[in-house]
Amino acid sequence: MSTVTQLFKSSAADVWNVIADGWLYSGWVVGASRIRAVDDQWPRVGSKLHHSVGAWPLLLNDSTSVTAVEPGRSLELLARGWPVGEATVRITLEDLGGNQCRVSMAEDAIRGPGKVVPKALRDPMITVRNRETLRRLELMAAGGAGKPSS
Repeated sequence: MSTVTQLFKSSAADVWNVIADGWLYSGWVVGASRIRAVDDQWPRVGSKLHHSVGAWPLLLNDSTSVTAVEPGRSLELLARGWPVGEATVRITLEDLGGNQCRVSMAEDAIRGPGKVVPKALRDPMITVRNRETLRRLELMAAGGAGKPSS
């Protein structure tokens, strides 16, 4: 799996608030262009968010489902983006105290044409995309996205 790790200047709780709000997914995940629906139980195991991938007018509708979760600490997903295929994604948060945490994102293709791409070519592409994904996630967490309104 391709793994990217970044130190965030936000608490793990603030980062989790963004992750736990499925409607924010397209704001931080590179490639997801819009969210069409989010299961009420998101991010519980088995729940899904329904997204579109691509740029208008060439949008593909698919979904991402939760395969494992430890609230506030980790989330494992089965991300679908056919016709490219499917990937497993694991996001882990390590609380470092104060206003810092370490976030890791590991991903690899598991089905479809993306899996056929040799790992030596696939990993660098995933790494570049996920570095930007983590940058966006950090900005959203620092900006207060996902926090309950008072």
